[in-house]
Amino acid sequence: MNLDAHFFTPLSSRRQMIQTTAATLLGVSISPLAQAFAAAGNSRTAKAQHVIHINVGGAMSHIDTFDPKPERGSEIQGDVKTIDTSIPGVKFGEFLPNLAAKANELAVIRSMYTETADHFDATYLMATGYKKIASIRHPDMASWTQKIKGKIVATLPASVVIGGQPLPGYLGAEYAAIPIGNPEAGLENRTPPGYLSQEQFDLRMKLSEVYDKKFKTRAAKNTQVVNYDTLYADAIKLLKSEEIQAFDISKEPDALKERYGKTQIGQGALLARRLVQNGVQYVNVHYGGWDMHNNLYDSISEKAPPLDVALSTLLEDLKETGLIKSTLVVLTTEFGRKPVVNVNAGRDHHPAVFSCLMAGAGIKVGQVYGESDEDGHGVGDNGVEPGNFNATIGAVLGIPHDLVIHSPDGRPFTIGHEHEPVAALLA
Repeated sequence: MNLDAHFFTPLSSRRQMIQTTAATLLGVSISPLAQAFAAAGNSRTAKAQHVIHINVGGAMSHIDTFDPKPERGSEIQGDVKTIDTSIPGVKFGEFLPNLAAKANELAVIRSMYTETADHFDATYLMATGYKKIASIRHPDMASWTQKIKGKIVATLPASVVIGGQPLPGYLGAEYAAIPIGNPEAGLENRTPPGYLSQEQFDLRMKLSEVYDKKFKTRAAKNTQVVNYDTLYADAIKLLKSEEIQAFDISKEPDALKERYGKTQIGQGALLARRLVQNGVQYVNVHYGGWDMHNNLYDSISEKAPPLDVALSTLLEDLKETGLIKSTLVVLTTEFGRKPVVNVNAGRDHHPAVFSCLMAGAGIKVGQVYGESDEDGHGVGDNGVEPGNFNATIGAVLGIPHDLVIHSPDGRPFTIGHEHEPVAALLA
């Protein structure tokens, strides 16, 4: 399937940069491909409307989390003990007891692999499905989804990234996620600055209309100018709308905040649930600090429990609210860590095999897909590349893996870089 898209040229002025930033921060554009996509016909039925994508940054050790090797002894397994899960014969690392109890609600992929052990390049590859090259920047799944499917709620952004940076690539800032640094603060600067009343702010907006009238008349046929004019109008609507409360987790019950854990990942996961409940399509939540070259046992005993609590509570909350029927949940990391413990009691970078998770709408749960070899050093069976993983997300969202869009210089791209979805993972 081939749907060509129109893309803006690179930023050429400071004014354009400011306009693009406004578009990025407020995220109020509607995908021009949405109607064309619908008219072309969807080759897969969408199982999910929303995605909550948790990225564990720094490279999570598969041996100490979702793919332990207790039978290989302390040289491979190290000091982290293992525990049984709700799937017979499947074990997790000892610091994931809540997720172990919910293993029957997960699809554990133990055969992910890449070819790079560089954090930045591997993170980029996992996010986009493409290797980083000098001549172009590729969009991540959030931007892809918005470009193809449009928005769910006109006054809300299609995607949000919590604790990370948007990656719209060649799609441009119009398709970038809104970045949220602190989930407890939410979308900051939502009101006029302290030196302006709301009336003064409205007056300034009216004055800008007067000053820009002549320019707008001359540029009436310039699609880019018209689009940015619409963006600003929609931005004001967003700031004044009730929907902006979606970013405010202070509205959530204190008991629920405690359930998620008063941690960065806990409150980030809670905000993600609140956002999808209100109509945001794709939420990325970043949780870094997993680059454990030294004293892995101490480090993972601190980092894994908050993730265990946050993710297991998220699944419970989605189930209680009914959102699990329309929300795909994924957990990724950029690569694994070596099965042999190093001299500093840590593990070094290892891209040859690692683990990721999927759960929720559209996923066949209660399974382990693929396997690493006996020592957890390489793929033993059913290897999954980042392109396969992203194509699987696309399949759940109803985006065909062979749908082609073109970059500004005319290059064709697909959501999984010519990789197909993993059929065994799809419900």
